[in-house]
Amino acid sequence: MKAGSNLEKILRAGHFAFTGELGPPRGTSVEHVKEKAQYLVGHVDMVNITDNQTAMVRMSSWAASLIVKELGLEPNYQMVCRDRNRLAMQADILGAYAHGLRNILCLTGDHQQFGDHPNAKGVFDIDSMQLVAMVKKMRDEGKFLSGEEIHDPPKFFIGAAANPFADPFEWRIHRLAKKVEAGCDFIQTQCVYNMKKMREYIKMANDMGLTEKTYILAGITPMKSIGMAKYMKSKVPGIEVPDEVIKRLEGVDKKKVAEEGIKIACEQIEEFKEMKGVAGVHLMAIEWEHKVPEIAELAKVLPRPVVE
Repeated sequence: MKAGSNLEKILRAGHFAFTGELGPPRGTSVEHVKEKAQYLVGHVDMVNITDNQTAMVRMSSWAASLIVKELGLEPNYQMVCRDRNRLAMQADILGAYAHGLRNILCLTGDHQQFGDHPNAKGVFDIDSMQLVAMVKKMRDEGKFLSGEEIHDPPKFFIGAAANPFADPFEWRIHRLAKKVEAGCDFIQTQCVYNMKKMREYIKMANDMGLTEKTYILAGITPMKSIGMAKYMKSKVPGIEVPDEVIKRLEGVDKKKVAEEGIKIACEQIEEFKEMKGVAGVHLMAIEWEHKVPEIAELAKVLPRPVVE
């Protein structure tokens, strides 16, 4: 019997999940990956390994996933639809599973025009919804998208992303419903700053019965500075930063803004622990991995449970 997903075991046992994120290097340095990973070991149930995020070339997600796995971290192997057709995707899925990866996050991917190769040909053979359905078909039916049989199918725990804040807001929940119907086992949301809207979103998910069919992990990214908060508010599509968050950061000593950002993140985590329909949080400490142990401690999510 091949070992299954640790995240799946944690969630099925009813524990509040706490997951992290690690961006692979723009080079071949294994040490770079190890340096970031050391702060996450023992503090998170799983770590997302991003796949050419923001359409910038980086070490491949599966390769960096194998490195962190050797360090005792459970990877969440990300796959975007931008760079591969269905042949390459299915081949990578088989290879990743054969190497012991057990979680996959299915994403459409940031458009190449926003990255460092704007003239690259976007593939988008299938979208994230279809990718979820394809991985599920491979797992549950033991068949490729063509209908041909797979010998020894990959049994991935399947994840997808959701953005509760993009317009039109009332349609976001129906998009989530489609991803659940396609077969995702867990959902990671975009960074949450607008708690009022997030409460509404989760209430709708509860009312539609979606939280009984999938595990929702709320996205948390601590604010490092007022500049970051203002940039997130005005420049990043699909992220809503309420004015009161910026006012609160402006109301503390300049040297204590990062500390206040962490405090806000921990308050959010405390609320999510009590929120019906939220199964955990996904901490995206962008290039701030060294702060994860402190955040985990302050958010009272340690020690992490061990589930056999």
